[in-house]
Amino acid sequence: MVEGSMTQGAGQGPEVERTATLRDFRVPAYVHETGPYPAQSAHPGDAVPVAEPLDFPEGYTPTQRDLPVINRGDTLQVTVDPAPAPVERPTTGPGPLFVVGDVHGYLDELLAALREKGLIDASGQWCAGTARLWFLGDFTDRGPDGIGVIDLVMRLSAEAAAAGGYCKALMGNHELLLIGAKRFGDTPVNSGAGTATFQAAWLLNGGQKTDMDRLQDHHLQWMSRLDAMEEVDGHLLVHSDTTAYLDYGASIEEVNDNVREALTRNDADEVWDLFRKFTRRFSFRDEGGDAVRSLLDVYGGTRIVHGHSPIPYLLGEVGSEEGEDSGGPSVEGPHVYAGGLAIAMDGGVTMAGKLLVQQLPLDK
Repeated sequence: MVEGSMTQGAGQGPEVERTATLRDFRVPAYVHETGPYPAQSAHPGDAVPVAEPLDFPEGYTPTQRDLPVINRGDTLQVTVDPAPAPVERPTTGPGPLFVVGDVHGYLDELLAALREKGLIDASGQWCAGTARLWFLGDFTDRGPDGIGVIDLVMRLSAEAAAAGGYCKALMGNHELLLIGAKRFGDTPVNSGAGTATFQAAWLLNGGQKTDMDRLQDHHLQWMSRLDAMEEVDGHLLVHSDTTAYLDYGASIEEVNDNVREALTRNDADEVWDLFRKFTRRFSFRDEGGDAVRSLLDVYGGTRIVHGHSPIPYLLGEVGSEEGEDSGGPSVEGPHVYAGGLAIAMDGGVTMAGKLLVQQLPLDK
C-alpha cells in the first residue's frame, strides 16, 4: 500500500542524458542566478521549467552548482504522531523493505521520517526488528548536519543487524564529491570543461565547513566501501538516474567492485570522472522507458528506484524564495514514471519538499 501520493509522469519525449549543473537552470532556461551564496546558506533561485533541453559539450562536468536549492525558510514543519504505527514483521523470511531518498544533512527531518514509519523509536534506536532499510545516497552537503546523518546510518546498521534486519546504503555523487574534496582539495583535475578542483566543486554544490571539520577517517572508509547499486526483491536500487553505471561493468558485482577499486587507486582524475558520470541526471524521462530497460536488462530487476534528481524538477514543479508565502513543492510520495519502470525518491528536502521514506513494493 502506498502511503502518500504517487504521481504518474506525464508523457515526455526522449531526452539526451547530460550532466546537470547550474547552467541547466539559468535564465532563460530554468533559474535566475542571484550570485554567490555563503557555504552555510541555502542556494538561491526561482526556477522556471523549459520545453527544450540545453545542449552541452561532450564530457561537460559539474564545475558549478549541480542544482539550485530553493530557500527552505521555515516552510517545512516536522511533525510526527507520538506513537508511530509498528512495522509489520513476518514470522518467517526477510522483513519489509524500505528505501530512503536523498537526506543532504537534514538529520532532524530524517529522524522524524524514520520514526513516522516505525523504524526507530522516540530515542532514535532501531525498533523494526527484521525490516530492511536502504538509503539511496547523498547524506551530506546543503543541509546542516551531514556527518550526523552518516553517524546515524552507521549506528542503525549495527542495531538493525543485531535485531535480524539490516540498514544499508548506496554511494551518491555527493559522497564522491566529499571524498574528493577531502583527499584532493585544490588539486587541478581534467574536467573536460576547463580547470576544476574537487574543493571548488564541493563548495559550489553545498559543501558545509562543519561537515569537513567533523569528517574523520572512519567516515571516509565507510563512504569509500559503499555499493553503487543493488537489486532487492525485483527493485534495482541506484542513486543516480543515469545510464553511466553501464560504463563500470556488466553485472552488479562488477560495477560495485570497479567503483571501489577506482577510489582505492586514489587518482584525482579517475575519481573526478566517476563523480562526473554519477552527477548526470534525467536519463529516464523518456516515456517508453528505454533507458531504464537498458539497465534492467543488464543488471536485473523489474523496476529502478533512484534518488538524485528532485521530484519537483522531474515534474516541472519548483518552489520559490517567497518564504512563508510559499508552501514549496508539492511532494507527498514517490514519483512513478518512464512507463511505470522508474520510481524517484528524492522528495526535494533541500527545497522545502519532503524527505521520503517509503515501503516497497508500491502498488502498480
